Amino acid sequence: MQKNLKWKISLIITIVILSLWSLYPPFAIKDKAGKVAREGRINLGLDLQGGMHLVLKVDTSKLSEKDAKEAPDMALEIIRNRIDQLGVKEVAIQRQGIDEIVVQLPGITERDRAIELIGQTAMLEFKLVSADPDKLKSALEGNIPESYELKQDEDGESVLLEKKADVTGADLKSAIVKFQQTQFNQPIVAIAFHKEGAKKFAALTRDNVGRRLAIVLDGVVKSAPNIREEIPSGEAVIEGRFTPEQANDLAIILRAGTLPAPVYVEEERTVGPSLGRDSVRAGLSAIGIGFALVILFMILYYGLSGIIADTALLLNLLIIGAVMGYFHFTLTLPGIAGLILTVGMAVDANVLINERIREELKTGKTLRSAISFGYSRAFSAILDSNLTTIIAAIMLFQFGTGPIRGFAVTLTIGILASMFTGIFVTRVIFDLLSLSPKFTKLSTFSIFKNTKIDFVGKRKICYILSAVILIIGTFIFMYRGEKNYGVDFTGGTLQEFKFQKPITTAAIRNSLAKIGLGNASIQQLAGNQQVIIRTYSDTYDKVKQVFAQDISGNPADTLRIEKVGPSVGALLRKNAAKALLFGIGGILIYIAFRFKSFSYGIAGVIALFHDVLISMGAMSIAGKEFDLTIVAALLTIAGYSINDTVVIYDRIRENMRLLRKMSFAELINVSINETFSRTVLTTLTTLLTVLALFFFGGEVLHNFAFCLLVGFVSGIYSTIYIASPLLILWHRKRK
Repeated sequence: MQKNLKWKISLIITIVILSLWSLYPPFAIKDKAGKVAREGRINLGLDLQGGMHLVLKVDTSKLSEKDAKEAPDMALEIIRNRIDQLGVKEVAIQRQGIDEIVVQLPGITERDRAIELIGQTAMLEFKLVSADPDKLKSALEGNIPESYELKQDEDGESVLLEKKADVTGADLKSAIVKFQQTQFNQPIVAIAFHKEGAKKFAALTRDNVGRRLAIVLDGVVKSAPNIREEIPSGEAVIEGRFTPEQANDLAIILRAGTLPAPVYVEEERTVGPSLGRDSVRAGLSAIGIGFALVILFMILYYGLSGIIADTALLLNLLIIGAVMGYFHFTLTLPGIAGLILTVGMAVDANVLINERIREELKTGKTLRSAISFGYSRAFSAILDSNLTTIIAAIMLFQFGTGPIRGFAVTLTIGILASMFTGIFVTRVIFDLLSLSPKFTKLSTFSIFKNTKIDFVGKRKICYILSAVILIIGTFIFMYRGEKNYGVDFTGGTLQEFKFQKPITTAAIRNSLAKIGLGNASIQQLAGNQQVIIRTYSDTYDKVKQVFAQDISGNPADTLRIEKVGPSVGALLRKNAAKALLFGIGGILIYIAFRFKSFSYGIAGVIALFHDVLISMGAMSIAGKEFDLTIVAALLTIAGYSINDTVVIYDRIRENMRLLRKMSFAELINVSINETFSRTVLTTLTTLLTVLALFFFGGEVLHNFAFCLLVGFVSGIYSTIYIASPLLILWHRKRK
């Protein structure tokens, strides 16, 4: 065995062993009782296990400049303390921008409780109630005396309070839940003040015996008992119509402290556990089916070479999982889509190499020589095409959020792993086989043999056809206007419910009309049990309540909630546009650099824009909405489209050195025909995985897969009829 072959084999074996070690166990192992016996290496995203993603805005508009720098950090620590006492595992809390806080709560199922616990200011104040009936009468008539405020207690009784609070929540030392034995075991919150607070509370009660003292929480009077005597112990109770859970949450937020400023939910993405389980099941099904289709196709078409490619594909998936496991990356639903897409794209290198080897064998070279030339001549095209896709992934990571970043990470890891397995590992396997004297030929199946299609001659017809399709798509896109965009970009609330029994759209709309939402967008899914409702404001509580009243005989389970504020929606739309423009710009610069001419880059980017616009038009015609996952799909289309184009450009560059006597138009036609088999086969293998995603990936990724299907089909067309023929125009101008 050759010396350099030994270290290559050793390296591959070492990587396999390390990958298995880094990956096991990929996900959490549970015992018979359902408890986690061993943590998994890969975390599941909120969209796969259920949970909440919140973007909170700290309102510092009423604070001084000094306090407004400090308030977000204080709010973050207070929110962290509250959540820690709630007992949620794997919580992520971090600052974002100047005055925003991102909170992720995996596995949490009580949405309303979590939002109240996190967002309640918990401003606790002890204020004296005015004992003067004339002042109260004047206040009720609209003439509130200076330094007083008019409130209502929980019984609806009007009380006039002094604005000044001598004792506040800042004086608290502890807060715990107790139960009153004389009040039907009613829960109360027992509070204790620290040393200085106890002194202030003792003085307040000593100086005002006989008066009422209101306990005010966030501007709401919880109770207003009479002060019978001085309370020197520094202890008191907060009474109210609490459930035990509400009393416990109040104790938690009082212990954690008062938020320095009001906090509002700017963005919310809540996924119910049932939808998360369904997403995992659908994602795994799509991966399995897509993977099986690609493996079967490669074996049937390439025989032994296909088996070698499939071996590399298996190792590719192992390495992706190992990297994610080692760094404890989070797997999201778009991440699963990236994994499925990587399966199809990873085959690209092997198809390119196998087609090159086939070409070299036709020239009469020995098998060993053909393998060597095939790998060396395919390398530059593989490198260029993969780097352009990585550029698109980098832009997605830079400007994307949450799950979209997960897609970008998975795609990037997959591309880098596929270059190692597709180029290095398969070459080692071929070199090992070459040591056998019996290894003298490769039997492969071929559909496209020596094609001589006049692609260039049909370019003008294709230009007109593309222009017509683009005009129609653009017109419909502009006609639909804001209807093109989902809540990610317009702001509003998306609510998905699953009813126990099928329900009609009319029944849902009649119920919504009672709360002023008769014009809400309603989309029914397969089986008529699931429904998606879109509104332009936060209406979840009202919708849930009216369903419980109107359709009580057919209860609904909340599958997911996506709430985006208008300012966040505008920012997400801006970032999406940046991701597309910077991604395309990066591809243009790279192609121009690699081919030493901006004409190649410009022609490629024109074809790329063609595919993106065709995909957008198809989305509009089909009445599908644009959200963050569609931006990921469009950038993937951009990377994949230029991937195909680069392969043909690489062949054109090579033929310019070999076919000097041929006209430029003929040279391009020959180059397209020579790479035609590879172009079709690569697109076909990728489409197999996308079709699996489309049919088996679940409703959430349905639009994503639809956009990819249109874009990839458009990509093979634009590569042949747009990107390459456009070079002829530049060549004539240069002459």
